[in-house]
Amino acid sequence: MSNPAHSLTQAERSTLPVSALLALALAGFITILTEALPAGLLPQISHSLSVSPAQAGQLVTLYALGSLLAAIPLTIATQSRRRRPLLLTAIAGFIVANTLTAVSVWYPLTLLARFLAGVSAGLLWALIAGYAARMVQPALKGRAIALAMVGTPLALSIGVPLGTFVSEIIGWRSCFIAITAICLLLMLWIVVSVPDFPGQPTGRHYSLPGVLKLAGVRPVLAATLIFVLAHNIIYTYITPFLEAARMADSVSAVLLVFGIASLLGIWLVGLTIDRWLRAGALLATLLFALAMILLHRGDGSTTTVYAAVVLWGLAFGGAPALFQTALAKSAGDAADVAQSMLVTAWNIAIAGGGAAGAAILALSGPALFSPVLVVLLALTWAVIWRARHEGFTARERS
Repeated sequence: MSNPAHSLTQAERSTLPVSALLALALAGFITILTEALPAGLLPQISHSLSVSPAQAGQLVTLYALGSLLAAIPLTIATQSRRRRPLLLTAIAGFIVANTLTAVSVWYPLTLLARFLAGVSAGLLWALIAGYAARMVQPALKGRAIALAMVGTPLALSIGVPLGTFVSEIIGWRSCFIAITAICLLLMLWIVVSVPDFPGQPTGRHYSLPGVLKLAGVRPVLAATLIFVLAHNIIYTYITPFLEAARMADSVSAVLLVFGIASLLGIWLVGLTIDRWLRAGALLATLLFALAMILLHRGDGSTTTVYAAVVLWGLAFGGAPALFQTALAKSAGDAADVAQSMLVTAWNIAIAGGGAAGAAILALSGPALFSPVLVVLLALTWAVIWRARHEGFTARERS
């Protein structure tokens, strides 16, 4: 079914295209599920491939590496491609990668499949926010991006735990086959519901330095990098943190509460983002900092920990939509290239969070997590505050 961009009427763009946005959300869900599921299946994967758990853990590393290396160059190279065929190509990459992962009995081939999945993810994440924004009028861009991003907290709170549970019944390989089947259905959904958009004309291609020079892009990228770095320090090492709080048996419950609070956070952001983008970004940073202060200065009770986790989840749930909307407004027609930079910054923050958290643990243990995170979040808040004229504003670049 053809639905090119120029055929969208003003009336169509004045309402949220829920079906199309939910298709994008499912694409994001698949991306996160494909990325994170192996972390919960390391014993099964290592036994099946006859490798150590540490080697099996490299399936996650290769995925992140593929996304990190591919996002910017692929997005720049495909600027002139029509958007829907490009989106379908990214989904097809997941079909190939997850099918290979499911059938491979050779460890190097499995690593190659995971790298391919990461490449597809890098391209897909660069497309989603800009795609959602182009389907609606400027006044609805934030809500559209928030709805398109709802797949991320759903994958973390429901998809990964459910996938881990189901794998114990049907096996880890069958889980990846199931993801492939979902991808096939998603491709059909995209063809039916998601409008097509033209790429950039050859004479209007954007370079990486040119996009970085656009006012507002650099502060949004900086705030994203620091905020996500802070999040991943605590999220990656939540188990030793909870062990120190004598809650080692509550990791799953804590992550579930975090996931539910994240869903609530993205829902609240979706209601307010188009009017209160800047305020929402400042509030999310403040809530995250308050959560870390509560963990550090609180009484250490179970109630206090859960209260802090709720604040943290509320803050993080809507953060991707806030940062991506701010970047889309700042970058204008260069949104896809700018989003590829955000994908790269996000993956750098994930890797940096793992490295920084390990260093903190080695230096003084998990007690230092909260003070370090408060400092990082204070820096994030300052960046957002200073970007009130360009970056975190309600104005949009034409």
